[in-house]
Amino acid sequence: MRGISRMVVSSFVGFVLVLTTLLAVVPTTEAQLRRDFYADVCPNVESIVRSAVTKKFKQTFVTVPATVRLFFHDCFVQGCDASVMIASDGSNTAEKDHPDNLSLAGDGFDTVIKAKAAVDAVPGCKNKVSCADILVMATRDVISLARGPSYAVELGRKDGLVSRASDVEGKLPQPTFNLNQLNAMFAANGLSQADMIALSAAHTVGFSHCSKFADRIYNFSRTNPVDPTLNPTYAKKLQEMCPKDVDPRIAIDMDPNTPRRFDNMYFKNLQQGMGLFTSDQILFTDPRSRSTVKVWAHSGQTFYKAFINAMTKLGRVGVKTGSDGNIRTDCGVFNS
Repeated sequence: MRGISRMVVSSFVGFVLVLTTLLAVVPTTEAQLRRDFYADVCPNVESIVRSAVTKKFKQTFVTVPATVRLFFHDCFVQGCDASVMIASDGSNTAEKDHPDNLSLAGDGFDTVIKAKAAVDAVPGCKNKVSCADILVMATRDVISLARGPSYAVELGRKDGLVSRASDVEGKLPQPTFNLNQLNAMFAANGLSQADMIALSAAHTVGFSHCSKFADRIYNFSRTNPVDPTLNPTYAKKLQEMCPKDVDPRIAIDMDPNTPRRFDNMYFKNLQQGMGLFTSDQILFTDPRSRSTVKVWAHSGQTFYKAFINAMTKLGRVGVKTGSDGNIRTDCGVFNS
């Protein structure tokens, strides 16, 4: 019996050692992503990207919302792997050509492409930095350039090997969403209600086409053509900027007060009934999220901390590592 006991103990110890060894070598997203990921191969990558992004920003402010939106749309479909940047070809319709992505401004793509070129022009850095990581860095940089918070980013993502328009369906928040729909979609990506509210505040910069909110100012219901949650004065201004017969592609600022500054004005606007989308205004009209809106409307610094935390969590969604991805030589084309 004593010999059998020794064998059992020995087997158990051996199992634990094998399991421990396996766990030690299996890469995890947490272990893969780190702030100094490129320290040995391209130590100045962040300053290189920042310089390229700053140059693009000086050309047009659209760089800011376009890059932020590109990052969001990328991470919500297939994870943060730059799959949204792939161009369609004869055999495949890529993510960027799904109807929900057709409104992505070209300046976001151009920002990443130019930053990638700047990185690859540096000896030792060529083909060492993924497009996915460049998009993460560029997003942080445009937010900072718009006088928003600056923060450290985690790096180490590979570029995705798949990009299909069919994968976009049902993966991106819609302007008509209510709180339950918003929470469910963000929860599917490991993000909380607080994360969702913080990330929604990216609407403090950028623009929207009239077609995206026309129903709120003309066709809300038979008895109320205008959404009653809209501030009447704001609704009238929206009608002036987007008359019924206007080209639906005409765009207006999403934040009517500080459209070129990344700040907490978004939440102050919600308190005044000036959320452009139903999915914006619902954050204040629904009592489950109203208190968070009030706190962040009062304290920009508190909002910034929550936003940085949410962006960090978003940047971990669906990260590709090892053989699940690679580093593209051209952000818009899969490596041959």
